[in-house]
Amino acid sequence: MIDRQAALALVLAENPNPGLIAHGRQTEAVMRALATELGQDPELWGVTGLLHDLDYPRTAAEPARHGLALRDALPEGALPEEALRAIAAHNDEHTGVAPETAFDYALRAAESVTGIISAAALVRPDRMVGMAPKSIKKKMKDKAFAANVRRANILECEKAGLALDAFLALAIAAIADVAAETGLA
Repeated sequence: MIDRQAALALVLAENPNPGLIAHGRQTEAVMRALATELGQDPELWGVTGLLHDLDYPRTAAEPARHGLALRDALPEGALPEEALRAIAAHNDEHTGVAPETAFDYALRAAESVTGIISAAALVRPDRMVGMAPKSIKKKMKDKAFAANVRRANILECEKAGLALDAFLALAIAAIADVAAETGLA
């Protein structure tokens, strides 16, 4: 399996915009925290989170390929099949790869929650400091706030094995840990 440094080098080689890099880093942090909480492999889940949008710069105009074209961008054996499947399932509405496993649901919830937490941080004077799950739940009810965030995917945290409040607390803490490097400090 590819290590984190090599995965990050692949992401940076695609020359994505800074927001996409931050999203990947935040997703990685949430996935690592989730894996630890759920007794899974933090390295595998973290690297999968970091790489999940690797093909986006090349597939943005072709949503049906996003998550599937990643196989071509990775060295052979870089990720196990379960990780490649989770990446394809994170975009199931376009790829047709339905989520089935806790790993699939975890990635969908993790990558979606980064959007609403980041948007909430950007409108707060103290950014991530003091952010609480109840404020994110309130933002989730406002469909106009961070309108592109798929709220249903966030709720899939329960299918991954964690209740919503616990998931939001874990995600807030994980993203706070990388806030300085992802523009949220």
